[in-house]
Amino acid sequence: MTAALLTLLVAFTLLWLLSLALRDASIVDICWGPAFVLAASATLITLDSISPRAATVTALLVLWAARLALHLARRNLGHGEDPRYAAWRQQHGPRWWWRSYLQVFVLQAVIAWGVGWPIHAALTSGSAFPAPTDLIGIGLVMIGLAMETVADRQLTAFRADPANRGRVLDTGLWRYSRHPNYVGDAVVWWGFGALALASPGGWMTLAGPAAMTFLLMRVSGVTLLERGMTDRRPDYARYIATTSAFVPWPPRTAAR
Repeated sequence: MTAALLTLLVAFTLLWLLSLALRDASIVDICWGPAFVLAASATLITLDSISPRAATVTALLVLWAARLALHLARRNLGHGEDPRYAAWRQQHGPRWWWRSYLQVFVLQAVIAWGVGWPIHAALTSGSAFPAPTDLIGIGLVMIGLAMETVADRQLTAFRADPANRGRVLDTGLWRYSRHPNYVGDAVVWWGFGALALASPGGWMTLAGPAAMTFLLMRVSGVTLLERGMTDRRPDYARYIATTSAFVPWPPRTAAR
């Protein structure tokens, strides 16, 4: 675990230096998924051999990280700094160069380390594979990955149509949850949590997916994205009234 944390801190420090040169702190988003692969690699090189569980978890992690990184790269590159980071840059002015290191890069390194606890436990586990919880975990990761992939594609297609400018996507998976892509991401991490359960004390690493779910629902996900959304899109108030914020659920009838 220590090797993984040190690796993440070094990697995010280098990424911070690159962000200063580019004047774009939002490059950290594209590197979020690959950071977990890097941390896992720091654990793998300490092992005498790669177990079937470790190989399976690594393959699933690489698949998840690659999809997320490619999606964010296609969406963000060439469009300037993300408005969230641009607002912080303006707010903090000359202090932003060092505040960004702590507020963005070091913070995300530590969060990635904590969320990744089940990955470390699964990689280092010597118990028999596959256990029933491993099969559940693999299933959850694949379901979550499919959900976030479909949700992101639906949103990308919706935004690409000029006729939808100012409108709210409320079809497909977005009919049942206002953030199905985040739901899929949470399911992925609970899948990794299940893959850690066969390890001694693996249940304690469920703090990782619990923290990720909390962040998606209350910090960097739902809460942050929906702040001021009703001002920019008048239909969003109706969408909030009829559609579950997170857990997929049949839409409600809006009150008249």
